[in-house]
Amino acid sequence: MPQVRANGVNLAYREWGEGDTTLLFIHGNLASKEWISLAAPHFPRGVRTIAIDWRGCGDSERPVPTADFANYSIATHAADMLAALDALGVSFCHLATHSTGGIISTRMLLAQPERFGRVFALSPVSPRSIPFTQAQLDMFLQMKANPAFARMVMAMTAPSLFVSTAPGQPPKFRPDAGARADLFERILAQTMSVSDGIWLGTPIGLTREFESGELFARMGDIRHPHLIAWGEYDGIIAKADLELMVKGLPDCRLSVVPDVGHSLNLEDPELYAGYLGGWLSGNAV
Repeated sequence: MPQVRANGVNLAYREWGEGDTTLLFIHGNLASKEWISLAAPHFPRGVRTIAIDWRGCGDSERPVPTADFANYSIATHAADMLAALDALGVSFCHLATHSTGGIISTRMLLAQPERFGRVFALSPVSPRSIPFTQAQLDMFLQMKANPAFARMVMAMTAPSLFVSTAPGQPPKFRPDAGARADLFERILAQTMSVSDGIWLGTPIGLTREFESGELFARMGDIRHPHLIAWGEYDGIIAKADLELMVKGLPDCRLSVVPDVGHSLNLEDPELYAGYLGGWLSGNAV
């Protein structure tokens, strides 16, 4: 797997397609570049897609977390992505984000606004961020210690792939899950190997962003066109937070996607590619 040296760490990445239009995919927490791997082959011709693993995730380097997890902060992940684009020679690109990748992109857009064009944000953590309670932090530790519990929680992020994701019941794939089920299993295996800087550093970092209010106060400075896609069964991201994004960003719209949850890119890769292709072409969605 190719890697790039960025911000003092080695970050793994994958590419699909080629052309004059470059798209950077930024995955969410407990995830990896593989989350886009079923959708990317369906993207329009002429689009070069780059997906980069965060530090601590996928095939990237796993620095030992500092006591305060500062080296796994949202700002650090944003700096990593900017440095990786430098190392890859990408001076301008569009962004596709998922979940926590959304707030990472917020910091990137504010730091180097001239470097980015359109943003397709799938169920993003908004600039308001999300606060986590101690009980929720304990849940992440339980996931780390118990693969069966982690599987149940991860299944809730892609509910349309399963017959049932009821608490306490082992999730069972739908008969037609096919390659999506195989990818889910691969992603789950990667999730169980992420750094402690991810298990705890991400929720702690998101809580700090929420408490500071810095990014929420600067939403009006982000003038890049945004399309937010949110699955109607998403139990991770509150629709109300995304409606605040629509009000706060100068150029932002929200599309509710029926019959899917938090992970359209995994639940219906071809539909995800359709939304993205329409957005990149400037067509209304």
